[in-house]
Amino acid sequence: MTVNDEDPPLFYNRHVFFCTNERPDGHPRGCCKAKDAEKLRNYMKARAKEMGLERVRINASGCLDRCELGPTMVIYPEGVWYKCESMADVDRILKDHVEGKGRVNELMLMPDDE
Repeated sequence: MTVNDEDPPLFYNRHVFFCTNERPDGHPRGCCKAKDAEKLRNYMKARAKEMGLERVRINASGCLDRCELGPTMVIYPEGVWYKCESMADVDRILKDHVEGKGRVNELMLMPDDE
């Protein structure tokens, strides 16, 4: 086996995993699906296409284990987490992070957020 110090080129420039997990009604941690995550994820996918963003993938994800903070998503390759509650949030994340390579600080989730 040969050791390669370089990673291969990225297949996607940005890969978004948008939690659409569903838990039973009344679950103490809630679930992203009950907070319109599927609608928001579908909107994000359509908007990314409308914006002409290339090499960007918007995936529905199973549980990201932060549903109580949700709807949640994580964007790679950076590994930045966001709370996304509205279409306006989706638009900002697409424009500022995915397209602009910046961050939407007020929507970001930090590792110690509970």
